[in-house]
Amino acid sequence: MKEYLQFINGEWVGAADGGSRESLNPFNGEVVARYPWAGSADADAAIQAARRAFDGGWGNSSPAERAKLLNAVAAELSKRKDDFARLETEDSGSILRKSLNDVGQSVVFLRHFARLAEEYPWEEHTRVIEKPVLSANMTVREPLGVCAQIIPWNYPLMMAVWKLAPAIAAGNTVALKAAPDTPCSAFELAKIFESCGCPPGVVNVICGGAEAGEAMVKHPLADKAAFTGSTAVGRRVMELASGTIKRVTLELGGKSAAIVLPDADLRQTVDGVLFGAFYHAGQSCESGTRALVHESVMEPFLARLRKQVESIRIGDPASRDIDMGPLISRRQQERVLGYIETGKAEGAKLLCGGGVPGGDLFARGCFVSPTVFHGVKNSMTIAREEIFGPVLCVIPFRDEQEAIAIANDSSYGLAGTVWTRDNRKALKIARAIRAGMVWINDHHLLHPDFPFGGYKQSGLGREFGRWSMDAYTEVKHIHMSLDNGREKKPWYDILVRDSGGE
Repeated sequence: MKEYLQFINGEWVGAADGGSRESLNPFNGEVVARYPWAGSADADAAIQAARRAFDGGWGNSSPAERAKLLNAVAAELSKRKDDFARLETEDSGSILRKSLNDVGQSVVFLRHFARLAEEYPWEEHTRVIEKPVLSANMTVREPLGVCAQIIPWNYPLMMAVWKLAPAIAAGNTVALKAAPDTPCSAFELAKIFESCGCPPGVVNVICGGAEAGEAMVKHPLADKAAFTGSTAVGRRVMELASGTIKRVTLELGGKSAAIVLPDADLRQTVDGVLFGAFYHAGQSCESGTRALVHESVMEPFLARLRKQVESIRIGDPASRDIDMGPLISRRQQERVLGYIETGKAEGAKLLCGGGVPGGDLFARGCFVSPTVFHGVKNSMTIAREEIFGPVLCVIPFRDEQEAIAIANDSSYGLAGTVWTRDNRKALKIARAIRAGMVWINDHHLLHPDFPFGGYKQSGLGREFGRWSMDAYTEVKHIHMSLDNGREKKPWYDILVRDSGGE
């Protein structure tokens, strides 16, 4: 079992009230780590440390200095790839192949934002304007200040990197709250920042519940709140941030639709739909949990789908031969099983799955079999609410317009997919889907240069690329008068005359 302390102002300290919690391996229930349980006092200490670090110099650090730090962290993380992957698998139940990919992608994103720190247009749009006075005008980008960041449990390391890297690249300081179920990666990442010479207070990492999170978000010394998690908690973050008019970035829930057109290659499509729905046991906000299938291909689609689901290998996530591991916790397992019972009660037809796999191995862990419902109506609970587990709803449609209407008939708008051989038609449908990310004949693949985020109740703002840097900076307009030889007059005379007024 690992023992952690929280990282505040460059020091490793316990919780202010001495409290602690344990994280459990969702595969076998064993204790992975013990860590301090942060409360409002710890949140305050983290924000205060970040404020001092920003005002004390980091806010004026050079892009080259920030890039150097992020590149150093990336290099060290790359060296420890196997260690991080094993820890991530123990702490979160993520299959080892996914964990290795997550660490690799985290290195890519750190290097990406290191490059952006130096390439981002910190000064741009310089123009000389003649009226109402001759002047030079420019816009400059500056760091926001202190960022309160809260991450979820489904991608512990990647979410920490996605929050920390752009904030640091933009010259901000951070108080990061890791998810209670999966704190280990964030604490280990803090160790790397420390070893790479990160100045005290620039990065602070704690782990706690609602008390700590709310204290961070509403703190008067924090300039921005960034949250990834459920839509319900996102509403609370938005409410608390409004008290001090903070900038807010929210990456929230989803109920993404995969539209399967009649001409789709069913072999590729079925595999892609299953990948979209069951990757990481369905515990991804952008999971394609609604498969909208044209009625003309429904029968062969379901036949192949059932066959492929039955071939999914479930078991110990530490094994490289496993396709799906457990859910994050017993609580989440019970929640998903409850939705499955609701689906049955509302008249959805169970194609496969629907419970816990048999055997002692699965009884010890938080497993749910990959589950597919068909004959689903979009009005059913399982088609409208985010389940966050391996549950796929198959819904028939008659034509493209109906498919688009069903896809958009959701309070969410995070992602979607279109499966077809006709690229022109796919692009037309992709534009019609009200979502922030649409894949064509693919799913889950993200690129650091392109934005990720949602429409409607799936969130506010975008992450990755230039869009992340914009979200972590303020824009300032600087006007410099060049008409130094002009006779000075009252400002209102100048404005009235030069604007054409009477």
